[in-house]
Parts: sequence; structure tokens; C-alpha cells
Amino acid sequence: MYVPEPFAVTDPAEIDAMIGRARLATLVTHGPEGLFATHLPLLHDRETGALLGHIARANPHPRLAGEDEALVILQLDEAYVSPNWYPSKAIDGREVPTWNYEAVHLYGRLEWFENRDALLDLLNRLTNRHETGRPEAWTVADAPSDYVERLLRGIVGVRLSITRVVAKRKLGQNKAQADREGVAIGLEASSDGRDLAAAARMRSLAP
Repeated sequence: MYVPEPFAVTDPAEIDAMIGRARLATLVTHGPEGLFATHLPLLHDRETGALLGHIARANPHPRLAGEDEALVILQLDEAYVSPNWYPSKAIDGREVPTWNYEAVHLYGRLEWFENRDALLDLLNRLTNRHETGRPEAWTVADAPSDYVERLLRGIVGVRLSITRVVAKRKLGQNKAQADREGVAIGLEASSDGRDLAAAARMRSLAP
């Protein structure tokens, strides 16, 4: 990923927070038959420095992954930015559309696992992460045990042992404060939840 210096995120705590905010990930590998990708939620295990998830047993990804380094792409808040939102545009018109976004690329060694207890632990942890805060949080134990056992036999676990991370935050840091404010206001006028989320993220990081 191309990361100009103003957009680079290098602080481990900030990167950890970005990984924690991400939801759906894209796992990309390159094997003998070329590139292959799977979209899946992943859990960040901070103690082991790994990302954990699972795929359907019918998914051919384990066979196609090969032995090379794997890549996980996390896409966070993103939004189109209109030049009309920059006050500086009124001066000389020298502005063009762009896209604001945050993304994290994680590289590492990929492993697949089928241990029943490890898979059940993963399902519980993933479920708890995404159900936390809901009025009536669902748990794996709410489903019939025989049904859960059947589902466990239908999935394969995936573990990415992280070896390097590249994180990017392109939210107008290279722009004047008035232009950053103009973009935030422009996004806040949108009815699209993604634009509103991007505006809130810009506000939260304002100097």
C-alpha cells in the first residue's frame, strides 16, 4: 500500500485501535493457481499477535493459498470528498475530488486448523465481540448443542501470525484547517451513514 508520510500511522496503540474498529476483512493469498480472496470477520488476538477467523469447509481457500506470505486488508471509514467543500477552491479553483479513508494491511504466515475446541472457542469470542452492547446479546450456547456440533464440522479455522503491518489514515491531514472543516461539514450534510461515520472520525481526530 502506498502511504505518503502525512498519512502513515506508526504508533502501535493507534494501529491496535484501528484493527479493533475494523469489521469485515479481506484475506488475500497467492498460490499455484494465482490470487484468491475470502471476506470474513477476524478476531485480533493481542496476546499471540495473530488474527483468527473461520471459513466454510467447502471454501477452497486452504488448497489455493500456497505457502507464500498472506495479506489481510481491513477497510475502515471511507467517503468521497467533493472539491466544493474546500473553502480554498473559491480562491483559485485548484482542487479536485478525492477519497478519505483509513485502512490497515497485515501480512504474515497463514495456518489452517480444525481442532473442535479451538473452533468453538473462536466462535464464542467472535460472537461475544459483535454481540456485546446489544439489549439481548445472543451467545453460541443459545443454539442447540447438536446443531452447534454440526456447524463446527462444517468450518475450518484460519490463523494469520502477523509479521508486519502497514496502516494508513487519509483524512485530510495535508489540508488547511478550514478545508478539513469544510469537508466535515459537507459529509455531515449527507444522508449516507458511511459519510456520517467518516465525518465523525475526522472530528474525533481534529487537532
